Amino acid sequence: MDLENQARIKELGEKHGEKELVVILGSSDPDSAELAAETVTAGDPTYAGPLAGVPLGLPVYHIMEEEIKFQVDPQVYEEQVAMMEMVLDVEALIEAVKRMREEHSKL
Repeated sequence: MDLENQARIKELGEKHGEKELVVILGSSDPDSAELAAETVTAGDPTYAGPLAGVPLGLPVYHIMEEEIKFQVDPQVYEEQVAMMEMVLDVEALIEAVKRMREEHSKL
C-alpha cells in the first residue's frame, strides 16, 4: 500500500473509526493482501508510512469474500472481478485477509 493511500486511510479512520469504515482490498497476491490488511488493522509493519505504529483496527475484506461479493452489483462484479477468480488463488487471498481481520480488527 503506497504512502498516499496510507495517509488517506489514516485520515478517514481517525475521522470515522472502525464502526463507520470498511476497507475492501483487491490485491491479486496473498502476501500483498496480508500486508495491506495488516497495515489498516495493526499499523504498517514496515514502519515506512503514515500508518507506522497506528493500529486503526479497521475491518478489512477482500473483494472476493462472499460477504462483499454479494453486495456488489452482479454486472459490475462480472465485468471487473469475475475473470480474476478463475486465475487467482481465491482461497489464499481470502484467508490472508481474514487472518489479519480476526487478529487485529476491533469489531
